[in-house]
Amino acid sequence: MRTDLFDFHLPESLIALRPVAPRDAARLLLVEPGATPPLSDRFVCDLPRLLNPGDALVFNDTKVIPAELEGTRERDGARAHISVNLIERLDGHRWLALARPAKRLKPGDRIVFGENDRACLLGQLVATVQARGEAGEVTLAFDFAGAALDEAIASVGEMPLPPYIASRRPADAADRTDYQTVYAKTDGAVAAPTAGLHFTPSLLATLEARGISCHWVTLHVGPGTFLPVRGQDTEDHRMHAETGILSAATAAALNQVKTRGGRIVAVGTTSLRLLESATGDDGALHPFSGQTSLFITPGYRFRFADRLLTNFHLPRSTLFMLVAAFSGLDVMQQAYAHAVAAGYRFYSYGDACLLSAGSSAR
Repeated sequence: MRTDLFDFHLPESLIALRPVAPRDAARLLLVEPGATPPLSDRFVCDLPRLLNPGDALVFNDTKVIPAELEGTRERDGARAHISVNLIERLDGHRWLALARPAKRLKPGDRIVFGENDRACLLGQLVATVQARGEAGEVTLAFDFAGAALDEAIASVGEMPLPPYIASRRPADAADRTDYQTVYAKTDGAVAAPTAGLHFTPSLLATLEARGISCHWVTLHVGPGTFLPVRGQDTEDHRMHAETGILSAATAAALNQVKTRGGRIVAVGTTSLRLLESATGDDGALHPFSGQTSLFITPGYRFRFADRLLTNFHLPRSTLFMLVAAFSGLDVMQQAYAHAVAAGYRFYSYGDACLLSAGSSAR
C-alpha cells in the first residue's frame, strides 16, 4: 500500500511532553467499527466498565533501561563529546548503540561515560568502540559485564525519551518514573510500551475485582518503534526484530479465555504483535521465545487479539498502519481527525484509544 495513505496533520501543540496525573485520568477514545456512533469519548479509568467479566488483558512487562548515555571520547589526548543510545544487548558486556556524532568515532576509541554527571558506585563507565556502521550504529564493549554493567548503566544513564519529546526538553528525574509502567519487571527495553503507562495499581485491582484477568508477556521494545516508513510503499519497509517471551502457562490461560468466549484485549501494539507472532495456524496461542519482526498492515487477518488499547501514533508510522489494519483505515482516519478536533494528547505521554476489530481484520 502507498505510505501516503497513512499520513495526517497533527498540530505540534497536541504532542504531550508530560503525562497526566493520575495516570488513569488520561482520555480514552472508544472506537467501535460498525457501531452507532462508532466513536465515543471516555477516560482510561472507565476501562473496567467497558470490558466484560471473563475478558483478559495482556500486558507487556518489559522494563525500560536508562539507555541514553553522555560521554567523552578520548583519542591521542583529544576529547570530543559523544551521545549514545543503547539499542540491543549483544552479550554480557557488549551493546549495539546509536552514537551522535558517529563520525567522530573509530574502532579502538575509548568513551568515558558519566564523568561529569553523578558517578556510579563502581566508578566511571568506560567502553571501547569495536565497530562502526554507516548509519551511526556502533558496537561498544564495556569494561564491566553482567550485573555490574547493568548497575553502572542505571547510575549514569537517562531515560531514552522519544525524539519528539527529547527534541523539546531533556529527560529529568520525573521521567524515570513516568516513562515506566507500574508493572515493569524484565530489563531490556529502550522504549516504553506506552499504552501500559496509563495503568495504576488501583485500576489493575478494580479490573481483577470485576473478573477481568490480567496476563503478562515480555517484548523488549527497540528504537525501531519510532522510525517512519520512508519508502513510497509499505512492501519496501523492513521491521527491526525485537525479542519476546510468552510462557506456556500464559498461553494456556489465554487459550482458556478464548474457549470460554472471553475477549483478548492487547494492551499496546507490542503485546498484540507478540500474541499474533505466537499464534499458530490453528488459531491457538503457543509458547514463544525469540525474535519477531512481524509488520502488520491493512489486509492482515488477526488470529488471536479481539481488542487493542493503544496510544495515538505518528503519521506514516508502522504503528498507525497496525491500528489501521485492526479497525480499518477509514475508521482510524476518522478517529484521529476526531481526536485532533477534540484536543486529545498524542504519542507516548498522550491519551489512549480502545479499538475493536473491524470486519476486514477477521
